[in-house]
Amino acid sequence: MADNLTPEQRAGTMSRIRRRDTQPELLLRRALWAAGARGYRIDDRRLPGRPDLAWTRNRVAVFVDGKFWHGHPSAYKPGQHGAYWDEKINRNIERDRATDDALASMGWTVVRIWDFELRRDLVGTTARVMAALQTQLTLVCDVGLKP
Repeated sequence: MADNLTPEQRAGTMSRIRRRDTQPELLLRRALWAAGARGYRIDDRRLPGRPDLAWTRNRVAVFVDGKFWHGHPSAYKPGQHGAYWDEKINRNIERDRATDDALASMGWTVVRIWDFELRRDLVGTTARVMAALQTQLTLVCDVGLKP
């Protein structure tokens, strides 16, 4: 299926998609705040990929990925949405992998959460982030690095 909008219409539609403060991000931030997580940065442009949440002292980056935009198999099937979307989603997936690699090479832990995971299991996804924060904090203290 080809894109049913003109390039101008598509640009207008895409420009209205939020970069930050999406409903899944807000849901996660509220849950993390309630769990006692503090000190994160939102959409930190100094880091590769501009993580949705980043704890610079702990070196933990969290991304909340939309299932269609980031190519989850339940929402995106290559070849069913047309060449435009196939190329766009493939670029997004490649960029996500490059971002993960870049952050890992800098000593960061990357946590990627699908938007639907937050709705299904908010407690579990919050616990994953809290565990990553605790693990990184332990590593920093054990090695004697300055947090």
